[in-house]
Amino acid sequence: MKQLLRASLMGSAIALATSAMAEGTDLQALEQAARAEGAVNSVGMPDSWANWKDTWADLARLYGLKHQDTDMSSAQEIAKFAAEKENATADIGDVGAAFGPIAVQQGVTQPYKPSTWAQIPDWAKDQDGHWMLAYTGSIAFIVNKQLVKDIPRSWADLKTGTYKVSAGDVSTAAQAVNGVLAAAIAMGGNESNVQPALDFYGELAKQRRLSLANPTIQTLEKGEVEVGIVWDFNGLSYRDQIDPERFEVLIPSDGSVISGYTTIINKWAKNPNAAKLTREYILSDAGQINLAKGNARPIRAEHIELPAEVQAKLLPQEQYAKVQPIKDAAAWENTSKMLPRLWQEHVIINMN
Repeated sequence: MKQLLRASLMGSAIALATSAMAEGTDLQALEQAARAEGAVNSVGMPDSWANWKDTWADLARLYGLKHQDTDMSSAQEIAKFAAEKENATADIGDVGAAFGPIAVQQGVTQPYKPSTWAQIPDWAKDQDGHWMLAYTGSIAFIVNKQLVKDIPRSWADLKTGTYKVSAGDVSTAAQAVNGVLAAAIAMGGNESNVQPALDFYGELAKQRRLSLANPTIQTLEKGEVEVGIVWDFNGLSYRDQIDPERFEVLIPSDGSVISGYTTIINKWAKNPNAAKLTREYILSDAGQINLAKGNARPIRAEHIELPAEVQAKLLPQEQYAKVQPIKDAAAWENTSKMLPRLWQEHVIINMN
C-alpha cells in the first residue's frame, strides 16, 4: 500500500513539476508531492537573512520538509544551477531583482505561480512565473557608533568623513550592486548612468577609505566595518543580533533605491514540488509576516495586516521620502551586467 501511495504521489509530483500554476492551483496535491520528496535544499537563504529561519521551521513543522542551506551571492547561485544541471544539489535560491531576468535568460529556472500571484504587483514579477519579488529592501547605512562619532546621514556626508566605507562585492552581490545604484540616484545619476557613483567610490578608494570587508554580521561584530552599505532589513537584523546600542541603521536622506529579492526554482531541482511549496508558503500571509519579522518589507504588504510589534521593527516611513524604485528595468539590467568591469576600471584600480 505504501509503495502504491508513493507511486501515486510521485505521479502527482511529475505532473506538478512540469507546470506553472496560479489560479486554481491544487495546493493539496502540491503538498502531498512535496511531502513525498521530504526535503528542500536552498542556496542564499541562510537563517540570519530576512528571518528565513522561521520559514524553514514552519515548513518542517507543517509539511515535514528537511532543509539545508548553502549561503552564496546571487551570481554564484545562478552559476551553481548552470554548472550542476542534472546533478543539482540545490532546489531553490533567493536572488536580487536584477538577477531574476538573468537567471531566466540563462535557462536555469522553472516557473511556478503561487496562489497569491494576483496580489504581486506587475513590476515585481516575471509574466511567466519564473521569478517574483517576495520582499523589498532599500539601501541603507549601518554605522558602528563605537568607531564613528560623526554619523553620516547622507551620501554627501560620506564624501567628507574620515571613516572607511564597506560597499561589499560588486562583482557578485545584489546588495552591493544596488548600493552603487542608490549612490548614483542620490548624485543625479540613474539606471543607465552610474558614473557619479563610480566617481564617488573611486575617490573613496584614492583616499584609502574604501574597505574591501564585506558588511556581514561576522565582520560587523568583529569591528571590521565602520560604515556599511546594506539593505535596510539586513542592517536592522545585524544591529539587533549584535547590539542595538552599538549600531545605527538609517536610510540616506539624499536618495536611495528600493528593490527586492525573488526566489528562483532550479530547472533541474531534485525536489521541485518542495521548492514550489516553499515559494507558495513564502508568499502566503504567514510567510510574508515571517519576512517582516526579519525587517524585510513584504511584497504583499497592502494585503496583509502586520502585527504591531512587527511593524515597530521597521524604520520610520519618513526616512523613505527620497527612496525610489528602479524606473528603467531594461537599462538597469544592461548596466548590472557591465558593473563588475566598470567597478574594476573606475574604483578598484584606485586602491593601489
